[in-house]
Amino acid sequence: MDHLDAIKVFVCIADLGGFASAARAMRVSTAVASRHVAFLEQKLHTRLFHRNSRNLSLTDSGQLYLERVRGIVDELDSIEKMVNSANLEPAGELRIVAPVVFGFRALGPVIESYSKRFPKVRTDITLDDRGIDLVEDGFDVGIFAAHEISSRTLIARTLLAGRLIVCATPHYVDTYGAPSCREELSAHQCLVTPSEKTGVAGESAGMQQTAHVKQRNVVVANNIEMLHQLALLHLGVAIFPDYLVNDDIAQNRLVEIPGDFGLCGVEIKVGYASRKHLSAKIRTFVDHAAGHFGGRRENFDQ
Repeated sequence: MDHLDAIKVFVCIADLGGFASAARAMRVSTAVASRHVAFLEQKLHTRLFHRNSRNLSLTDSGQLYLERVRGIVDELDSIEKMVNSANLEPAGELRIVAPVVFGFRALGPVIESYSKRFPKVRTDITLDDRGIDLVEDGFDVGIFAAHEISSRTLIARTLLAGRLIVCATPHYVDTYGAPSCREELSAHQCLVTPSEKTGVAGESAGMQQTAHVKQRNVVVANNIEMLHQLALLHLGVAIFPDYLVNDDIAQNRLVEIPGDFGLCGVEIKVGYASRKHLSAKIRTFVDHAAGHFGGRRENFDQ
């Protein structure tokens, strides 16, 4: 039997002056209320109530016990109301982790509109491209590429979807030509992430990339924005998510190179550790972010 529940029942009986009335208030049977008091009396090795057919009164021990536990029960009720209120109205610190480029290109408007809606929430944002464990690293919410989500306990919702494309500047293509398939990439200057430089299946811009070709790696960088800037400087061919370079292509700063490169689609998700006891700040942020993007194809440059 739960000790705290028994104490709450005892206080209610003392306040209402009867087992039946207390049982109704606590939404338990009279028999259950009696068992709670019996549990306490056995634990304390003393009687708490004088009982007869007409009257119910506290013993001296019962009066002393009531004076001490009433404050505990009242304080616990106050704490529970405070926590419940915090969960109903988003408040407090919300720790968010996101990929670096996504943070720079897309997260700002989401944070700005969320902060206006929920001013009592203080956002703490970390931009990091390394593997993050939300629980171990102490984050409330994470934004990830779909293939990076390996934990079975992580609850995730799609923010946006797109595709990977091979691209270069018009100047590069005019000077060196354009590859038409993944085997031809080995003859070109390639701008790659560390996981791509071995030529095996790896990640590009935080997305899964399935080309298995030994590349001529002119530059290796662990930040996709760095590769983006180098591509704009005509340094080589790179693989980017379409939403990162749609505006560059529209302005003819880059051109998409069509071909059979075996590239996968792109999906960005927002995730949190568990549905159990989900706080209002996490729930509202996930809903807000999902609503902002709507799972659509997105151009960060617009």
